Amino acid sequence: MPKGSPELVAARREEIIGACEQLYQTMSFKDITLKEIGNVTSFTRTSIYNYFQTKEEIFLALYEREYDRWNEELEAILCDNDALSREELAEKIAASLANRQQLLKLLAMNNYDMEANSRPELLVSFKEAYGKSMKNVRRLLEKFCPGMRGEEMQNFIYIFFPFMFGIYPYTAVTDKQREAMKEAGVDYVYQSVFELTYACLIRLLG
Repeated sequence: MPKGSPELVAARREEIIGACEQLYQTMSFKDITLKEIGNVTSFTRTSIYNYFQTKEEIFLALYEREYDRWNEELEAILCDNDALSREELAEKIAASLANRQQLLKLLAMNNYDMEANSRPELLVSFKEAYGKSMKNVRRLLEKFCPGMRGEEMQNFIYIFFPFMFGIYPYTAVTDKQREAMKEAGVDYVYQSVFELTYACLIRLLG
């Protein structure tokens, strides 16, 4: 158990997650180590083990924080609007994901390994944030698409959430990948996160 007040423990955890987030801007998951994370915190690398046992646990916490941030945006859509057309709802959800590039990048990772190498209590905490996002999307559908039946809402969620796993690879394309696509003769139309997500939502919403 980490020592110190709950406030200190929370602050230390946030510092570790923030350090991981900082490194993830320029490094890949496989290249980030606990040593690298420790190098950009204000305390020793060995102290990290008081809060997280594996690199995957830190990434899972970062993942959870991204879902928390997206949930705030979804709840703002719900609270700030009395009525929305289906086109307007699609636009707002698409814009909320365009603001969450890091969430989409994490979604494109191997989540099986991340979850397998994390303690059950941390996995439960992450699943709560993930589950809340599904509930928030359903709340949006219930409020702004009153004609949708329960089965239609469930189908929407079970299509849209898996779709989210593929958004980042289709929109964050490197010059190397573009050149390879060109040489392979693949006629691919590149789209932004907003464009790709909006097109999917419009089709799902009918």
